[in-house]
Amino acid sequence: MTTPFRSGVLDGKRILVTGGGTGLGRAISEALVSHGAAVYICGRREAVLTEAADAIRAVHGGTIVPMVCNLREPAQIETMLDEIWRDGPLTGLLNNAAANFIAPTKDLSPRGYEAIRSTVMDGSFYTTLELGKRWIAQGLGGSIVSNLVTWVWTGSAYVVPSAMSKAALHAMTMSLAVEWAPYGIRLNATAPGPFPTEGAWEKLNPIPEASVGATQADEIPMGRHGAIHELQNLVAFLMADGCDFLTGQTIAIDGGHHLAAPSTFAGLSKLTPEQWERARTSIRAASDRDKQQRTA
Repeated sequence: MTTPFRSGVLDGKRILVTGGGTGLGRAISEALVSHGAAVYICGRREAVLTEAADAIRAVHGGTIVPMVCNLREPAQIETMLDEIWRDGPLTGLLNNAAANFIAPTKDLSPRGYEAIRSTVMDGSFYTTLELGKRWIAQGLGGSIVSNLVTWVWTGSAYVVPSAMSKAALHAMTMSLAVEWAPYGIRLNATAPGPFPTEGAWEKLNPIPEASVGATQADEIPMGRHGAIHELQNLVAFLMADGCDFLTGQTIAIDGGHHLAAPSTFAGLSKLTPEQWERARTSIRAASDRDKQQRTA
């Protein structure tokens, strides 16, 4: 992993990563452990979390602890933090757990909207609030980072529930940065552009030959997708000491994509009804595989 940081830059840090068993959350958790942090990864699938923790520990050693938790349930978050606190208080939180899929908004069901909103917005807010209350009560500072999207500035067609939910977290970041600054609590966010990850990628680009959507490198000024170490380094920087005056910011890391391109999923307006049906079939298949993994 390419990094500008000295060894042990996160020694003594204790960080919770939501959705840390897969995708960007897993990759970032690995980087945090490699820099010396003790990391707790949470999600709903115990087997996935355990496999991720074992794999990261085998390479880097250190401390990485899987925690089963449904972030849609505030009581489960409280229980999880009680358990973590037995080892000591956290110093950081990465709000990373997310859900998303492309769809014409006219075809969305209330259930589909709720599935995204409850994970992205509610789960992140519940976790942030419960952790913030503990830090404030105990006179502790800390760093909260949320993985967002560039759609918080531009909006995005065909992913409206995600765009709405991520925009809410953007507002939370700015609002709590002011309210909690006197307590030594910082809130910042990242807005990654296209970083290919297994699972999420196929739901956002279910018919690759159509060459539309958020996954096309030729729409990025740098002409490439993001490399995972670049996002890992940004999150490590935001969790580390040294720039404590930095708070309330959402930092785009997208190769200039949102500055140059139209709305991220605007190209999906080119899809025919037949292509949309193929996309729905592909997305349902990916979701079914996720469900099978959760129950395995």
